[in-house]
Amino acid sequence: MHPYPFDYHRATSVDDAIAVLAEHEDDGKILAGGHSLLPVMKLRLAQPGLLIDITGLDELRGIRENGDRIEIGAITTHHDLETDPILRERLPLLPLIAHVVGDQQVRHRGTFGGTLAHADAAGDYPAGVLALGGEIVVKGPNGERVIPVEEFFLGFLTTALEPTELITSVRIPVPEVGTGVSYQKLANPASGYAIVGIAAVLTKDADGTIATLRIGVTGTSDVAYRATATEDALVGTAPDADALKAAAALATDGVDVLGDQHAPADYRARVTQNLVRRAVQEALANAS
Repeated sequence: MHPYPFDYHRATSVDDAIAVLAEHEDDGKILAGGHSLLPVMKLRLAQPGLLIDITGLDELRGIRENGDRIEIGAITTHHDLETDPILRERLPLLPLIAHVVGDQQVRHRGTFGGTLAHADAAGDYPAGVLALGGEIVVKGPNGERVIPVEEFFLGFLTTALEPTELITSVRIPVPEVGTGVSYQKLANPASGYAIVGIAAVLTKDADGTIATLRIGVTGTSDVAYRATATEDALVGTAPDADALKAAAALATDGVDVLGDQHAPADYRARVTQNLVRRAVQEALANAS
């Protein structure tokens, strides 16, 4: 199926992209990798009158260490995240997630910032960025602002981005040495999207108890979220199998669990709880 006709502008800079987007606030869309936007355009679920292509803007690309944080440019591809030596050493959770995003074509063209801006309920990265405590750096006509990731995802395909803003980068604090991480995913066999995806980041005290724990959940509800009840139940403990199972069961408490043709709500809830348990177990095993 073909999309409705649209105009095309190749941005020459971030400021140029923002200016054109502001002029076309009602019908302009940012084009990065295109793996989210173009399919919905072909299905005519979106009908932008203008696409603003930012793929040529090197200022939005790359992975840099900046003090105690790592900054990832918005149009950095999944493949770059998977293979980058800085991330593999300092933020290994992101390469783990990038490795299971889509297929090779998607990983070579799809972008980190584009995935976050799209805010698909089944996207992989929201769980990881929530677990890592990242910040989303955005820019618009009124300048730059930084949005904590907990405040960024508002609902299905809905974020805190204003219509005239775009993501420029994502800043993630470098975890302390010895942090354990895990990403557990039940993937849709056709699309590769997460029916459920769980990211866990934890540290242990010298006595083996859990000192800190952050769990990001994607696919379970219409918006990614932190499993804070599970976190609270486990911090300060050295959980055995029964305690871990009981804490993981809290991950869906008060959550409107999605039910669809891929997974009924009760099944998705059970998968969520089981993958939370596995993610914490693996993160515990990796932590030192």
